Amino acid sequence: MTDQNRTGRVVDLGQPWRGIGPFLFAAYHHDDYPRGDGKMAPAADLSGRPLGGDFGNPAGWNMYHGNEVPGFPAHPHRGFETITIVREGIIDHADSTGASARYGPGDVQWVTAGRGVSHSEMFPLLREDAGNPFEIYQVWLNLPARDKMADPEFTMQWNEDVPVLNEGEPGTQATVRVIAGAFRDVKPLAPPSHSWASDPAADVAVWVLDLDPHASIELPATNRPDTRRLLYLHGDGARLDIDGATVESGQGYEQTMQSPLTIRAGERPVTGLLLQGAEIGEPVVAHGPFVMNSASEIDQAFADYRRTQFGVWPWSTSAPVHPPEAARFALYGDGRVEQPEQPAVTG
Repeated sequence: MTDQNRTGRVVDLGQPWRGIGPFLFAAYHHDDYPRGDGKMAPAADLSGRPLGGDFGNPAGWNMYHGNEVPGFPAHPHRGFETITIVREGIIDHADSTGASARYGPGDVQWVTAGRGVSHSEMFPLLREDAGNPFEIYQVWLNLPARDKMADPEFTMQWNEDVPVLNEGEPGTQATVRVIAGAFRDVKPLAPPSHSWASDPAADVAVWVLDLDPHASIELPATNRPDTRRLLYLHGDGARLDIDGATVESGQGYEQTMQSPLTIRAGERPVTGLLLQGAEIGEPVVAHGPFVMNSASEIDQAFADYRRTQFGVWPWSTSAPVHPPEAARFALYGDGRVEQPEQPAVTG
């Protein structure tokens, strides 16, 4: 904690970013990937990299758990939800329910793991004539005990459908992408049916804010006094003024009063992720990819995964990627297909 004032306090975020309320944590990935090699892998020498666990590479990009294509090959989850928000780059999804997808800038993938799902998230490098910049948020949202063993659910929010609020004049404009929780009269798309965000009393919000230099915007008050709210700030040299406090890139602002909040950008553009929600009010016991209410439930999750793998993995590899020419799409476990109009890569 570095500051204190009327409406909240400036906090250090850590890595991954600390959670707030029902949110377990948020991870921010920003990789300046090189051009692709024609097989959607980096056209670069991978020797010397600790493949299978390549994080924090000083060259400015990571393979994560990928050995050829960057990303996260098949891994299990139980008891919570993942929300993946793409700002730049492409993600190929596959899971043990038979669902798969390719999604890109502006798209949001929301997965309710429930009683258990295995999924992979790979980052194919489609451009061979230039670099492949990549920027995403990955957010873990807890589930209440009543929904921890719900059927897994995979949903997509396409860029074209995500509600957006623009305020201010060109050059000093503030933009808010409304992923969960209404922003004034801008209502979000429906969350998954078993999400904590599906309960209006939970006061869950997920907003992505982009402010031009010197832009300002007033955030609405929370809907209940015990809602917790944290604004995560990043951007090269980014700085916000919030109620007299200066918040810099890599810091967050935890609001402690139930009131509207005016934020104002400094000399450079600012990007922020805002998470808010009421506490679930239940014990949280987490171990690796499982988040439950007791140690015995964690033991059961490991036993169930060893026995069932949380379904049949229908893919020939643990790190499947779609053909380079594939446009954005979502194939659901019930066979339903969605395909937005715009392609995955432009320009």
